[in-house]
Amino acid sequence: MTTPEFIREIRAGAGHRLLLLPGVTAVVLDDRGRVLLGRRSDTGRWSVVGGIAEPGEQPADTAVREVYEETAVHCVPERVVLVEMLAPITYPNGDVCQFQDLTFRCRATGGEARANDHESLEVAWFDVDALPPLEAFSLNRIRGALRDEPTWFAAAAETVR
Repeated sequence: MTTPEFIREIRAGAGHRLLLLPGVTAVVLDDRGRVLLGRRSDTGRWSVVGGIAEPGEQPADTAVREVYEETAVHCVPERVVLVEMLAPITYPNGDVCQFQDLTFRCRATGGEARANDHESLEVAWFDVDALPPLEAFSLNRIRGALRDEPTWFAAAAETVR
C-alpha cells in the first residue's frame, strides 16, 4: 500500500508514534456472486481491496475509489459489513499505525478487472467456494459480506448481552 502524502506530512512531525488511521475495505461481488480479489505486490498474497480514506473523503467513496484505482472495476457500496478497530501494526521502518476498518459489501457495476496500479500483481474474480488461500482478515470480511446482516451489529449485540 502506498503511503498517502498527508500521512507522510503527519509523520514528519509525529515520527514513528502511533497514528490512528481510517481504513476502508471493499468486498466486491459481481452478478454471478463471485468475489473480486487482488494479489498484493507487497506480500504476494490474494486479498480483498482496501485503502486509507483521504482527508474529507466519505468512507463509501473511499471504497469506490480504491476498487477502481486497484482493479479498474466500478462498484456501488450496498451496506456496511463490519466496523472494527484493528491491532496496532509496527512497520519495518518503525512507524506504528492502528487502523479503524470499515468494510463495505459492494456490487460491481462495470469495468474489466485488471491490475490497475502498482499495488496489485494481478486481479481476478473467484467463486466463493473456490477462493485462493486468504488470510483471516480477508476471509472474515468475505464471510460477513455474504451474510444478511451487518457483522458489526451482531458483534455489538453480543457485547451488550
